[in-house]
Amino acid sequence: MTVTSIVILIAAVIVAAAVVGYMLQQRQRSRRLRSRFGPEYERAVREHGSPDKAERALLAREKRMEKVHIRSLSASEHDRFADQWHEIQARFVDDPAGSIRAADRLVYDVMQARGYPMGDFEHRAEDISVDHPHVVRNYRSAHEIALSEKEGKASTEDLRQGLVYYRDLFDELIEAHAVEGREARR
Repeated sequence: MTVTSIVILIAAVIVAAAVVGYMLQQRQRSRRLRSRFGPEYERAVREHGSPDKAERALLAREKRMEKVHIRSLSASEHDRFADQWHEIQARFVDDPAGSIRAADRLVYDVMQARGYPMGDFEHRAEDISVDHPHVVRNYRSAHEIALSEKEGKASTEDLRQGLVYYRDLFDELIEAHAVEGREARR
């Protein structure tokens, strides 16, 4: 075997190892993102048209949210928001439409108090998906119901379900799991 043949063989082995390493890294990244984002991962794939594009978008969300300081609520804020939620639930029987509007606003207020960026709805949902991936689908559904209510197209049962969806996110937001979870990931 000539020196040239040996050099070519070594280069081929190095390239093959690099390709295999890259593929393993990509597979591990995909597994991590799929596990982390749950149903939001599949939604991103549908939205972006491919797993690779979806993963880049999900990674961009994570990176963007690393720069945002999400804080815990103070005890007084927690109690004030919890009291407001109980009032919203109590009013549902007499005013389902008003309750869904109030729940939408209260979730917005809690997100703002915690420090989430308050852009348009889709950006808020993307930001929430980083720390609360398992309830963001409910948040989107609740928001759709709230929009349907504004158009007069939501039934009382739709509004009840929307309130349940908002409660899922509300409960997570006031418990302050996001800050602890994000710090643990670093």
